[in-house]
Amino acid sequence: MRLLLLTVLALAFSNALALQDPTRPDGFGASPQAQVPQKEFSLASIFIGNDRRVAVIDGVARREGQTFEGVRVRRIHPDRVELVDQGRVRVLRLEPLPQVRSSQ
Repeated sequence: MRLLLLTVLALAFSNALALQDPTRPDGFGASPQAQVPQKEFSLASIFIGNDRRVAVIDGVARREGQTFEGVRVRRIHPDRVELVDQGRVRVLRLEPLPQVRSSQ
């Protein structure tokens, strides 16, 4: 008799745990995934010639298609560089040069 009672209680308890609220949003109560912060890159200059395009990123010359630190240089434009970082496209832009006025 006790064995039957324990079996029934164990089955009832396991079924109660299996019940879920159908109105609960997906992922509710799950631990949030830690996002890796994106590394900041500094674009210093861009050189475009007849047969090559080079961008100086973090002080190192990089070519189109080159991969560094898990990031791929997708395309080098005259004013910006497109990077692919974790499947997403990031754009680095050249900082505008300060305007210098003559003191004469």
